[in-house]
Amino acid sequence: MLTSQVIFVAFFGLVALWFAVAVFRTKSMVRSALALLFCMAALGGMFLAMETEFLGVLQIMMMATEMAIMAIFMVMYMMDPGGLMGMDMTHQKRTSIVAGVVGGLAAAGVVFVSPWGPVAVHAPAATTQMFDLGIELMGRSMLLFETTGVTILVAMIAATTVAIVRGQRP
Repeated sequence: MLTSQVIFVAFFGLVALWFAVAVFRTKSMVRSALALLFCMAALGGMFLAMETEFLGVLQIMMMATEMAIMAIFMVMYMMDPGGLMGMDMTHQKRTSIVAGVVGGLAAAGVVFVSPWGPVAVHAPAATTQMFDLGIELMGRSMLLFETTGVTILVAMIAATTVAIVRGQRP
């Protein structure tokens, strides 16, 4: 029996796959970034359909911001961000096709071979899940998340510093 939840998960999954293919089929970096944004938003929709609201909203917020910034930088720094000169968005086509097929088969193998365990008969209420997630994030995982955030910030500052040509004024 198909429930509305299964229908929405399948719908958002198909939308995510459609836009994932569109990322590589377009001749424009900006259109590619927008297709990637829609793909990630569809994944957020899948999380929301699976009743994992925190992950769904987090996915949509993070990816929307990231893709907007990426599109802005592409427009600023790319020779042809609109794709009017007919650039090719794929490189090493045979290698990437082989890698994609092997990765897909490996993922499918993991899905069908892994012992998933019993399905939860009763899930805790959403408020209990959010409380438990908050305790987990603010407890033992806090140091990991804070260290990762600072490391990413330092890496962005270092990459920007290295990219700047010394002595050149705009």
